[in-house]
Amino acid sequence: MTTVMLFHHAQGLTDGVRWFAGELQSAGHEVTVPDLYEGATFPTINDGIAHAQQIGFGEILARGVAAAAGLPEGAVVGGFSLGGMPAQMIAQTRPGVRGAVLFHSAIPAAEFGDGWPTQVALQLHLSAEDPLGEEDMAAAKVLAAEAADGVLYVYPGSGHLIADNSLPEFEPESAALILDRTKAFLGRLG
Repeated sequence: MTTVMLFHHAQGLTDGVRWFAGELQSAGHEVTVPDLYEGATFPTINDGIAHAQQIGFGEILARGVAAAAGLPEGAVVGGFSLGGMPAQMIAQTRPGVRGAVLFHSAIPAAEFGDGWPTQVALQLHLSAEDPLGEEDMAAAKVLAAEAADGVLYVYPGSGHLIADNSLPEFEPESAALILDRTKAFLGRLG
């Protein structure tokens, strides 16, 4: 069993994020999904991004760090899109984190330090033609190469939040692969 903290995307803590967390729990992992928006959800990604900008990205990062304060040694952090920011920051800066899974998100490692920590395993999942993920794809390739134990999975299509089954851009086949690969990653680290 692996302890996992999974951060939601810009549309908030949707039923699809809860579903994904539930799938990981059904595989025997202990999964916590903090609500960085304090209950707010948004019908579109643009509405969610506007809310995130209003709160401030620094505040979102601070909320993520506060939520992770009690994570035990050996935990794994993960995040969908916007939630990848606090997940990546925690993975790069908090001693004892064992792994990170970034869904539809990647930021250059220099944002949070000198590079990807060698002791932190990394798995990334992005869509090949995601218009919201062009910069993320470039960063993901560098992160995967930089990590001692890193892999980047690229899925067909242009959807962004393809693993959230409560949103129109959900891709069942890709989401099933993402879940299988995430479960295998967590199982290996547990």
